[in-house]
Amino acid sequence: MMPITKVEKRNIPKSVNMASRNSQGVRRLLAKLEASINSKNYYEAHQLYRSLYFRYLRQKRYKELLQLLDSGSTLLLQNGQYASGADLGILFINVSILANIICSKLWLDRITRLFSLMSPSMPERDVFLRTALLWSKKDSQYKTGHPDLHQKIAQVYWREKNYIMARRHFIYSKDGSGYAAMLIELHEQRGYTNEIDLFIAQAVFQYLCLKNIATAQEVFNSYTSHHPKINNGPPYTFPLLNFLFFLLNTLSGGKPGTFIILCEEYELCLNRDPCYRLYLNKIGQMFFNIPSPYPDNQQWFGSLFQSCFKDLEDEDSDDEQRNTASTSYTAQELD
Repeated sequence: MMPITKVEKRNIPKSVNMASRNSQGVRRLLAKLEASINSKNYYEAHQLYRSLYFRYLRQKRYKELLQLLDSGSTLLLQNGQYASGADLGILFINVSILANIICSKLWLDRITRLFSLMSPSMPERDVFLRTALLWSKKDSQYKTGHPDLHQKIAQVYWREKNYIMARRHFIYSKDGSGYAAMLIELHEQRGYTNEIDLFIAQAVFQYLCLKNIATAQEVFNSYTSHHPKINNGPPYTFPLLNFLFFLLNTLSGGKPGTFIILCEEYELCLNRDPCYRLYLNKIGQMFFNIPSPYPDNQQWFGSLFQSCFKDLEDEDSDDEQRNTASTSYTAQELD
């Protein structure tokens, strides 16, 4: 093969020379990264991952970049480098958004795996989750995130015995049977016998306020069928359970008179929690076109309702700013 002359070199497009230099730079960074990992120098490895991130991002090599960030985040998290691993995990989600990755079982499993590896006590985990939910609701009908992602995150929190966060995500899912199983476990471990009906009532009311009748019915049926201390019904020995049973059946008819009479008949058990009235006022408006009892104080009523329904607040625009905050700084190129 004849050597390339100086004239021929000058005629090579600059883009080709640039691509060649970029390719060489990436190979050097990958070699340094492998050496850092082998020597367990995870601080340097993290910086190298970030340098490669910027290289691939500029070249829009999203497929390779996603694989790099996924494997890098997994490696760092598995070796106790939680902040660094979470940082790469957040970048993984951000690149998924840039690359228009659709919400699929494969991607949800990858996100859930990374989330489960992160330390529950670290704030970066919350940023990762908010970013993931932001990705999952893009170009979809789900304003609060895809229900399958909420279901998987709820399962992680449940395994960690973080029942508060598990409930918060189960309510956005369509997994009524899973939610019921967790509520049964929660009641048996931390509840009193006379609170059996209270544990399921809030779940049913909140699902209905989200217009999710099917999952409300599923969580009620599963809870009452599998709780060892609930008799076969209906009728049940707990009046509130009977109310919930009739309420769910009343929704299909859509008759406001029946709904009003039902609430009046069970007024005593509904007075056990002041939030129940607020839930039912909302349900009355949504399913039976019953005007709010507070027409002149809608702002006050809304604030009071949200105080009971605080787990169901929509994501606000501030979340999007926080989601990308971790990517605002630049890493020094290490080649």
